[in-house]
Amino acid sequence: MMDLKTKRRTITDNGDGGDDLVLANLIANGDEVGPLVRLAFETGRPQGLLHQLSYVVKKKEAEIEELCKTHYEDFILAVDELRGVLVDAEELKGELQSDNFKLQQVGSTLLVKLEELLESYSVKKNLTEAIKMSKKCMEVLEVCVKCNSHISQGQFYLALKYVNLLEKSYLQDIPVDSLKMVIKKRIPIIKLHIEKKVCNQVNEWMVHIRSSAKTIGQTAIGRTATVRQRDMEMLEQQRRAEEQNVSGVGDLAYTLDVEDIEEDSNFKFDLSPLYRAYHIHDHLGIRERFCEYYYTNRLLQLNSDLELSMAQPFVESYQTYFAQIAGFFIVEDRVLRTTGGLLTADQVDTMWETAVTKMTSVLEEKFSLMDSATHLLLVKDYVVLFGFTLRQCEREIGTLLDMLDRNHDKYHLLLLEECRKQFVDGLDNDSYEQLVIKKETDYESSVLSFNLQTSDIMPSFPYAAPFSSMVPDACRIVRSFIKGSVDYLSDCTHTNLFDVVRNYLDKFLIDVLNGTLLNTINSGKISVPHAMQIAANIAVLERACDFFLRHAAQLCGIPFQSVERLQATLTSKLVLKTTREAAYIAVQSLVDSKIDEFMSLSERVNWTSEETNQNGNGYMNEAINYLEYVLSTAQQILSMDAMYKVGVGAFEHISNSIVAAFSSDAVKRFNANAVMNIENDLQIIENFAEEKFYSLGLGEIYSEASFKSCLIEARQLINLLLSSQPENFMNPDVREKSYYALDYKKVAAICDKFKDSPDRIFGSLSSKNAKQSARKKSLDVLKKRLKDFN
Repeated sequence: MMDLKTKRRTITDNGDGGDDLVLANLIANGDEVGPLVRLAFETGRPQGLLHQLSYVVKKKEAEIEELCKTHYEDFILAVDELRGVLVDAEELKGELQSDNFKLQQVGSTLLVKLEELLESYSVKKNLTEAIKMSKKCMEVLEVCVKCNSHISQGQFYLALKYVNLLEKSYLQDIPVDSLKMVIKKRIPIIKLHIEKKVCNQVNEWMVHIRSSAKTIGQTAIGRTATVRQRDMEMLEQQRRAEEQNVSGVGDLAYTLDVEDIEEDSNFKFDLSPLYRAYHIHDHLGIRERFCEYYYTNRLLQLNSDLELSMAQPFVESYQTYFAQIAGFFIVEDRVLRTTGGLLTADQVDTMWETAVTKMTSVLEEKFSLMDSATHLLLVKDYVVLFGFTLRQCEREIGTLLDMLDRNHDKYHLLLLEECRKQFVDGLDNDSYEQLVIKKETDYESSVLSFNLQTSDIMPSFPYAAPFSSMVPDACRIVRSFIKGSVDYLSDCTHTNLFDVVRNYLDKFLIDVLNGTLLNTINSGKISVPHAMQIAANIAVLERACDFFLRHAAQLCGIPFQSVERLQATLTSKLVLKTTREAAYIAVQSLVDSKIDEFMSLSERVNWTSEETNQNGNGYMNEAINYLEYVLSTAQQILSMDAMYKVGVGAFEHISNSIVAAFSSDAVKRFNANAVMNIENDLQIIENFAEEKFYSLGLGEIYSEASFKSCLIEARQLINLLLSSQPENFMNPDVREKSYYALDYKKVAAICDKFKDSPDRIFGSLSSKNAKQSARKKSLDVLKKRLKDFN
């Protein structure tokens, strides 16, 4: 290598200069000499280039020769070795050919096997791909089978889940295009089929739930009625506790224990078909359409339910009518709260407003046609229960209550008429005899229950009450009226229930009870005992007014202490008192009429009698017998005060009758014997009056004015006519002492008729009229002075 480097330097040093060196370097470095050749020809110096190339060739040959010399021995050795290798190669070639031949013989079979193997590998690959595709298709088909199975079983929600699974997870990866296209075409058909089936199920459910709505509503309203009954019982207990001043009243609280209400299977209803349909339509992406479909169809059902059937009367169908509507809104409330968007609150409110408008119209029409307070109250009560039931579903019921409130006058008019008929029937059937009570239970039901007792001591039985059977019957009617009034008004919108009930109670007592009694009194068809019994009954009914007021307050939930503090009263009590006075007047009028039959003195007395009758006239005995009957009856029926008034009136009327007889135009004149006869009659009636006054126990109470004093005018008139000095009547002191009850004009008229002796032919021969008595002169003086005075 060193020699080679030396020679390279020698060649370089022996060069012709820079160009030859450059060319030599380029060739040595293996660089392209094309540009240099082109430059040489372009510059017109090709000879130099050729010279340089020749130089390079020579230089390379010298290097090769030098190299060969250097490695000659090695080359010879290498050639020898190569020849040996050639011999070995030939031997190896021969062996290879031999081995190749053998291999060819052996390998031909293997090649066939190899080709078979390769073909098997290809088949295996194809089979593997086919199996993979088949498995994929099998998975898809299994999903399809499950989907079909769920559809056939009606499990549409699960079927739709598999459809969505096919669409999202399998459809794009199905390796078989034909299967892919079939499934792709079937998916919308399946969805449409599911939608139709689900809609059919919803339609069936809506038909079913509509048929079940009545039962649902009836059950719910029944529960509300139970709760309200518990409310009333709780409030009644609280009211009693307050009235009894029981400590711890504040601990009483109104609560509704929901657990106490037994679960009723009729109140359960299944919404699962609706839930499924809603979720299925949501998965189908058509939730809004389903919501609108459901709302529209339910609204149609509601409108159909709101149409009142004419197949049966309203009083027989109203419960079914309102129960159906209640069930409808209970279902819709559950749908609103549990479906999460199927219905909106505004839609339910719209349906409710539609229902309220229709129901109000129906009720207004039916109420206007009703002629029974009982029917109207039943309908009203059920409507209130209906309203309270739906108020739990947050439905506004104010419009319904206002409508009911507007009809309370109509109801009370019907109630008044029904109670009037009951009272009139009871009055017609009344015997006007004192009610005889034989048992304690009857006493409690007819007396104690209305606070009609006059003593806290239980009487012995049989017990004759101071009233007839009309009184407890009337009290029962009034009590039922109060309850009916409270029942109707309690659920309406009145702020002061008690005042309204009291006003209607007053109206009933005045217009019905008092009016009927007054008509009976004024009918002229009753006897004296009947009139007395009516007066006694009215007195008891006056006391019963306090019970009626307390009972009304009790039903309105007001303790009676509050009523007493408010000093609430009934105007009807004063009206009944006036009617009682009218009954007394009627009694007096009847007694006076009967007495007039006996006391027709102008016809039954001989006013010019020639002799006197010491035993009295027959008319007075008849009058006394009648008065005995009247006063005995009054003693049994009337109070002491009323009995006293009857007696006073009767005796005053007798006195007036006597005075009126003397003043009558029918009596032209009378004599002293007639006066003496009437004096005897007057003494008889005075003795009877005095005896009855004390025997009836009136002497200690009315000592200042006895029955006898009621005859004072007749007594003073008779005394005047029989007086030896009648002219003393004109003496003020004497008149004030002895004749204060007499009237000047009456005395003047009567004295003009008084002839002291009968007019007879030859009357002057009578020894009796032989001399003119002083009394005659005095009477003439009185006549003259009265004439002058008048």
